[in-house]
Amino acid sequence: MITKQTYVEYLLATPGNYTCSYLAEHLEATSHDAVSDYLARERHTARDLWKLAQPLIRDGPEAYLIVDDSVQNKAYSRKIELVKRQYSGAEHGLVRGIGVVNLVHTSGKARPDTGPDTGPDTGPDTGAFYPIDFRVYEPAHDGKTKNDHFREMLRHAFDDKQIQARTILFDTWYASVENLKMIHRADRIFITTLKPNRLVSLSRESGYGHLDEIEWTSERLRDGVRVKLKELPFHVHLFKAVAPDGDVDWLVTNRPALGAASGDGPESMLTTALVRDENAVRWHIEEMHRALKQLCGTEKCQCRKQRSQRNHLALCYHAYLSLKVKAESLGQTLYQLRSGLFREYLCAELRQPRIPALMTN
Repeated sequence: MITKQTYVEYLLATPGNYTCSYLAEHLEATSHDAVSDYLARERHTARDLWKLAQPLIRDGPEAYLIVDDSVQNKAYSRKIELVKRQYSGAEHGLVRGIGVVNLVHTSGKARPDTGPDTGPDTGPDTGAFYPIDFRVYEPAHDGKTKNDHFREMLRHAFDDKQIQARTILFDTWYASVENLKMIHRADRIFITTLKPNRLVSLSRESGYGHLDEIEWTSERLRDGVRVKLKELPFHVHLFKAVAPDGDVDWLVTNRPALGAASGDGPESMLTTALVRDENAVRWHIEEMHRALKQLCGTEKCQCRKQRSQRNHLALCYHAYLSLKVKAESLGQTLYQLRSGLFREYLCAELRQPRIPALMTN
């Protein structure tokens, strides 16, 4: 009999084949139909993810919420429900796939880089990060845009989950006026990026112009500038962050300047470096997207029915959390832990190969 535990442990243990038939081949007295029927019959949702993640998160006003979407590439699928053509940041273009909008909670700052060859994702400077919600992007089914899912997940986080994290991080795609107003009215802080064609005003007299039309003095490059975004009923702080390779990020936040409320101290204690570092926390969600695909098989389910795909995705998040908690307890990266599952097998094969190399004299 297939259970949630069986399927999640299969996702964690399989060397790369995540199909129903492969599980059936390796589970005693189990048929392919039994596995596919399980995925089509059950109803695993993001609520299950929250139940798992809630005791793990370290919440407080200093924590962050991160929102971003990911496309599960189904480039060669023609009959899988939920699959549609959409933009994928990983592919830098349109692909056929299943879109998922994710909400991640993290208690700390980002690390410069992570991956298969780096140290564990723990420590006082990195913070623990866990997914707490996700939504499948399927406008033909529910009529919701990605921005609808964005606002809905945040409202649930604030009102139902009672999340205290004050700072919300997201990219340009979600930096609409409606989203910024919603976060501001909820008494939360946003840090996001803008496209260079967004209209801003330095004063009533100057009118509106594009970001790249602002004169960026050395002082403004260091401390940013207070601006009014078109159609936004409050002022924000804008920063121009220039990378060593010349790339520019236009960062904007409604975070109040230190001392502004009391009138004490300088007009602004916000700096480009500080806001850029906070925005870098957003990298946590990219780490999660990569691990879900590479280590949990989010893209690999071949079932055609949308319910089966939704259940597979939900159980992949369950597997991800299981992998993450175990890795943290051992002081390893997710990749070290996962590759370690096959270490004994490989060592044994190298000592005594069951398929010896064919050699010439």
